[in-house]
Amino acid sequence: MQIKSLEHTDFDTLFRGFENAFSDYEISFNKEEVRSMLIRRGYEPRLSFAAFTDDEIVAFTLNGIGKHNGISTAYDIGTGTVKNFRGQGIAGKIFLHSLPFLKEAGIRQYLLEVLQNNHKAINVYRKMGFETVREFDCFRQKIAEIRIPDAIMPSTAFRIETIDVDAVREAEPFSDFTPSWQNSIESIERAKSGLTFIGAIHSDRLVGYSVIDRTTGDLTRIVVDRKFRRKGIASLLLRKAVSMMETDFIKVLNIPADGISLHRFLNDRNIPMMNRQFEMILPF
Repeated sequence: MQIKSLEHTDFDTLFRGFENAFSDYEISFNKEEVRSMLIRRGYEPRLSFAAFTDDEIVAFTLNGIGKHNGISTAYDIGTGTVKNFRGQGIAGKIFLHSLPFLKEAGIRQYLLEVLQNNHKAINVYRKMGFETVREFDCFRQKIAEIRIPDAIMPSTAFRIETIDVDAVREAEPFSDFTPSWQNSIESIERAKSGLTFIGAIHSDRLVGYSVIDRTTGDLTRIVVDRKFRRKGIASLLLRKAVSMMETDFIKVLNIPADGISLHRFLNDRNIPMMNRQFEMILPF
């Protein structure tokens, strides 16, 4: 077994390793979903590492590189081990192997998210020095089960139209919280060609927007200017978003546990929580 960088590993080999590592999980991925995820989350092959046996990946950590709170950061896009190789501590060895390379590249912290019920992984991360900085809630619902009432104000008071990523960046102050890595404006800009941007316009002014991935059902953002809330704008945006999805469900990932306004909105629309995560950071 050899641990090495993924700089010279082709995508098909990477995908086989990814697929094999999660073959006994309830979730499944196709090639385009994985490719899109890597782009959006800032995958850097040179600073991602895997354990190989006979030129096949048996364990890996895929790292995204960028800024988080203004600090050069490596982000755990995905860590996995093929079933027959689990229990040998390979993932930990890969992580320790990667640290000198990350530090040499100027990375100053490592960021990851982990399901709150994955106690084994959480204990390992804490022993490594990771600290929990936020709690995230994730939501999912079949589109047919979502309740979308009529807008409180007549929908004619607003028009819903597609916008561009520049408008989303300018509307960053609308948000009540700093988005997670995969929902950050940097991630959105990396994946903009595969995303759809929907704006709510009032008197030629953008007062709300949503960002969606039509092929994966991901409702990346749904945000309304504080001055225009409780007027049905979010419902208008949600109605448009679900009408454009190519999936029969939507998912809303990594909403801070204290994001009361958005939690209330999703609950009222019958979009329940599916799981909870910790956001954890290891400073270098």
